[in-house]
Amino acid sequence: MTLAQTAFGPQTLLKQALCVLGGSALIAIAAQTSIGWPIAMTLQTLAVLFVGMAFGAKLGAVTVLTYLGYGLMGLPVFSNFNNGAAFAGPSAGFLVGFVGMAFLAGLMVERGVKNVFALALGGIVISALLYIPGVAWAMLADQLVGLDTANWGAGSFSTVWQFYMAPFLIGDAIKAVLAALLIVGGNAALRK
Repeated sequence: MTLAQTAFGPQTLLKQALCVLGGSALIAIAAQTSIGWPIAMTLQTLAVLFVGMAFGAKLGAVTVLTYLGYGLMGLPVFSNFNNGAAFAGPSAGFLVGFVGMAFLAGLMVERGVKNVFALALGGIVISALLYIPGVAWAMLADQLVGLDTANWGAGSFSTVWQFYMAPFLIGDAIKAVLAALLIVGGNAALRK
């Protein structure tokens, strides 16, 4: 049972629609919330993991697709108040990868992972998998769709490691642990 099912009972179409609206708004707000220094990180991945774990695989993925749709419609929901123009930039692979991230996080919960340590470990692995589409886009967008990726600092794997991965790994692990704690704590509080 997901956190949303525990909180709201049987999932009617109206309840699912409200979850999608609320979850996509949560991700949009988290995208504008930056923490850390010298590299500022948003809480976007924390929100995506949380939505996936809280809503389940399908509803979590639909929520992220709705969030991405808002950006494509021109709403400033991506980090630094970006909109659909972000899909022509270096973070497009990460944005698209969020759909799979939410789906896998939800699938993990649906398959019965409830322990905080297992959820945190699963969240860390899922966060690491996000780098596959993120880095692939940054490195291959010039060949795939003709974008000039040289100005993104994506010329070689060493620069991708330096600018796209290394500064964010510890933060991603912490956000995965926080998502797991929120889910387990939320479920425990609701059951009481």
